[in-house]
Amino acid sequence: MANFDLTRELAQASGGKIILLVMDGLGGLPLTPDGLTELESAHTPNLDALAKTGSLGLSIPVARGIAPGSGPGHLGLFGYDPIEYQIGRGVLEATGIGLHVNPGDVAVRGNFCTVDAAGNITDRRAGRIPTEEGAKRVELLKQIQLPGVETIVEAVQDYRFALMLRGPGLDGSIADTDPQATGVPTLPARAERPEAEYTAGLINQWLAEARKILTGHEPANMVTLRGFAMDPALPKFKDVYKLKAACVAVYPMYKGVARLVGMDILDVGGHGTPEDEFNRVAAAWKDYDFFFIHIKYTDSRGEDGKFEEKAKVIESVDAALPILLGLNPDVLVVTGDHSTPAKYKAHSWHPVPTLLHAPQTAMPDRAQAFGERECIMGALGQFPAAELMMLALAHANRLVKFGA
Repeated sequence: MANFDLTRELAQASGGKIILLVMDGLGGLPLTPDGLTELESAHTPNLDALAKTGSLGLSIPVARGIAPGSGPGHLGLFGYDPIEYQIGRGVLEATGIGLHVNPGDVAVRGNFCTVDAAGNITDRRAGRIPTEEGAKRVELLKQIQLPGVETIVEAVQDYRFALMLRGPGLDGSIADTDPQATGVPTLPARAERPEAEYTAGLINQWLAEARKILTGHEPANMVTLRGFAMDPALPKFKDVYKLKAACVAVYPMYKGVARLVGMDILDVGGHGTPEDEFNRVAAAWKDYDFFFIHIKYTDSRGEDGKFEEKAKVIESVDAALPILLGLNPDVLVVTGDHSTPAKYKAHSWHPVPTLLHAPQTAMPDRAQAFGERECIMGALGQFPAAELMMLALAHANRLVKFGA
């Protein structure tokens, strides 16, 4: 894992430009033992060409056998030990939409869901209602007042919202209220340590009011809360890596994790397609040393079990890749924050395909295409994702020699 004291000592402000292109949930599995994965089945001539002149491997987001959430997955890619630096989803959601999480605040991500007359969940994502429908229901939730604290509720995207409590004596050590299953009721907020009992009680009051207010507003007639969290005070990119870094992402949560490590957020115009994101990078190319680009829908299609659609998202990224290649980055890394096989319909523990293209400094391996099986045999081997930033810095000539 990265040693930030050592990194501060070795990192230098001069050197090449780096792009980290993250296709969320990139890794997959074949539907049959002799079949191809989503990445292997996709038509990706540009990625395959990069594979022939770059180095491949498989990154391990947290540790072998552990299926990571998106927060830990991205922290690992940014070089932070995801076990040492833990961030709840709530801080990511709140920060991602521009809310400032002060010390002592408790933030949590909310999902609208659908419950039946008995209170059992029938759809954990309320039919993936569009953002405008979610925003209407958020306006209803803003009516809820709690004694002794300020309550902040804001829409995020689609069926997601952020809830934040601000006041004295709060503690974010609270278990999720999402049972991660249908056919069962939502869970009450439960304190995971005595100091959080007061906060859990407030949350349960808020949930009771939310149920009353949302009754009759199907399909989003109830909520679940995930990722209770407080400000993690992460070391910043500029301090650790000597990089002026920017994030180009569509979904707020990924803007949140980028903002927490000190990246500037570049808004994306158009429809948020890969072309739109890559063109945004091109427009800001001279202003930054490091670009983190996030592609969401590889993960969404995997979670929905849509194998072919996930492959098509990968193909859309490949088709737009010449925009980035035209910038001649010194280092281009293409990977994912975790695997989301369509066969599995969830985040999984499988290592993630990783491509490192640094034409001036990397020795190509014998890979002929970008896919899981080729990555198994690649020069990078299997490695902790938290080592990737140091590799990128080294290939960009941004690290000085260690020792005499």
